[in-house]
Amino acid sequence: MSDYGHDLVFGSFVTPSNGDPDRTVGVAVLSEQVGLDLVTFQDHPYQPAFLDTWTLLSFVAARTNRVHLAANVTNLPLRPPAVLARSVASLDLLSGGRVSLGLGAGAFWDAIEAMGGRRLTPGQGVRALEEAIEVIRQLWDAETRGGVRVDGEFYRVVGAKRGPAPAHAVPIWLGAYKPRMLQLTGRRADGWLPSLGYLQPGDLAKGNAIIDDAAQQAGRAPQDVRRLLNISGQFSAVGRGPLNGPAEQWARELVELALGEGVSTFILGSDDPDDLRRFAGEVAPAVRELVAAERERAAAPERTRDPDRAAEPERAAEPEPVAAAPVRASRASVTGGAFAVVPTPDDGVRRSDQQVWDESTRPSGPAPDPDRAYTPHEQATGAHLVQIHDGLRAELAQIHDLIEQVAAGEIDAGTARSHINTMTMRQNRWTLGVYCESYCRIVTTHHTIEDQSLFPRLRARDPRLGPVVDRLEQEHHVIHDVLEGVDRALVAYVGSPDGLTELRAAVDLLTDALLSHLSYEERELVEPLARLGIA
Repeated sequence: MSDYGHDLVFGSFVTPSNGDPDRTVGVAVLSEQVGLDLVTFQDHPYQPAFLDTWTLLSFVAARTNRVHLAANVTNLPLRPPAVLARSVASLDLLSGGRVSLGLGAGAFWDAIEAMGGRRLTPGQGVRALEEAIEVIRQLWDAETRGGVRVDGEFYRVVGAKRGPAPAHAVPIWLGAYKPRMLQLTGRRADGWLPSLGYLQPGDLAKGNAIIDDAAQQAGRAPQDVRRLLNISGQFSAVGRGPLNGPAEQWARELVELALGEGVSTFILGSDDPDDLRRFAGEVAPAVRELVAAERERAAAPERTRDPDRAAEPERAAEPEPVAAAPVRASRASVTGGAFAVVPTPDDGVRRSDQQVWDESTRPSGPAPDPDRAYTPHEQATGAHLVQIHDGLRAELAQIHDLIEQVAAGEIDAGTARSHINTMTMRQNRWTLGVYCESYCRIVTTHHTIEDQSLFPRLRARDPRLGPVVDRLEQEHHVIHDVLEGVDRALVAYVGSPDGLTELRAAVDLLTDALLSHLSYEERELVEPLARLGIA
C-alpha cells in the first residue's frame, strides 16, 4: 500500500487535432467549465495533423481562467531546453501561475530525425534529459547571480542570462517507464507521468519503489514526487472490464490506484464532452470523498496513540479541495455548539415574467430545538448540501456569462465578418451548447439522488418532514419540465441564430425556479440533516 498523501487532481488529455481547431479549444475550455483541474495535450511536432502544442497551450490559457495546463509530455529532442524554459516561464507569468512542464526523452526517432532532431539511444536520451532539467532549472533561478553554465554532452549553455522566473514553482513531470528514467525521476523530477495503457500489472508498484529509492539516495523524500497517470476507458451501464463500466466502478478503481499505488493525479484521455462531464461531475467527487474518508480513518489510530494529542478537543476533518465553489465560512461554520450553518437566502430577484409555482404554498418543517447542541460532524452534512448548491449556483451564473459572450460575439462577427470573429462565434456557440447540456444533466442527477436516497431517509427518520419532502419532489418535476424547455431552446438555437432570445428566456426561467428551490431546500433541510444524523 502506497499513499503519498497528495491532494487529488483530475484532468483531461485532449487530442490537439487541427481538423477542427474550434472544437479542440472548445473541449479544453469545457474541461475547465465542468470542474477539472488540469488540461494537457500531447506534443508531437512532427505530426502534421496536430496543432503545435505550445501555441495551443498559449491560446487555451487565454481562453480559460482557472485550469492548469501542460504538455503531456513535451518532446525535448525538438525543443531546446534553454528556449523551452523561457517559453514555460513566459506562459506561466501570462496565465497567472497555471503551467506545469511534462518532459519526455523522445520516442519516435525516425520522425524526430526527419524534423532535424538528433537521434539518440535510450541511454543518451536519459542523459540528455537530465542535462535539460539542469538548464531549465538554472534559467528559472533568476535570483542567483551570474549566468547559466551547463557544459553537457548534449546541451551547452555558456553564460546565458537567467530568467524570467515563472509565476510559481513550475513542477517538472517525467514520462518514464524504464529503470534509468525512473531513477532520474526520483533524483530530479517533481512528478512521474506514465500512461496506464503502457503499463503491465505490477509496473506501478515497481516504478514507485525505484523512484522512492532514488529519491532517498538523493536526499529527498518519496513524497516530493507526485504520481500522475494518464487513463482511458469507457462509461457504460454495466461493468465490462477495467475502467469500462458505470461511474461508480470508475470511482472504486481509481480509489484503489490512489490508496494502493499512490496515484494522486488522474488525466482522462478523451475528446468526448460527455466523458469529461461524467469524469468531472460523477467520478472525481466520489474518488475525493472515498479517499478522504479512508485517509481520515487511517489517521484516527495515530491520533489516539499520540499522547500529545490526547487532550485536544474533537475537530472537524479538513475538507478535500473540490471543483465546486467552496462553502463560505460566514454561512457554513462547523464549530461545535449551536447550529451555525446558515441557509442561502432567496434574494427575491426574478429574471422571467413566468412563474412555475406558488411559493406562498410551500410547507415548513418542525422548528429546531433552540437548546440542542450540534457536533461539527453533524453540522458538516448541512454545510455539504450548501456547498453542492453553491456549485450549481456558480455554474448557472457561468451559463449566463456564456450567453452574453455568444451574443457579443455574434454582433462582432456580423459587423466585421472576419475569419477570427467568425471562428470565435462558432466556438462560443459550441461551448455554450455543451455547457448547457452538461448543466441540465448535472441538475437532473442531483435531484434523482435526492429523490431516491435522501428524501426517503428524511421521511423515515422524521415523519413531520413529509409535507416538505413531498413539495421538494413536486418542484423537482417542475424543474425537470423547465430543463426540457432549455433543451428545446438549445435545439432551436443550433438551427437558427435568431434563437438566442428564446434560449436566454428559457435559462432565465430555469434560474428563477432553481435558485428559489435551492434556497427553500436549504431553509428546510440543513438543520434536520444534522439533527437526524443523515450523511
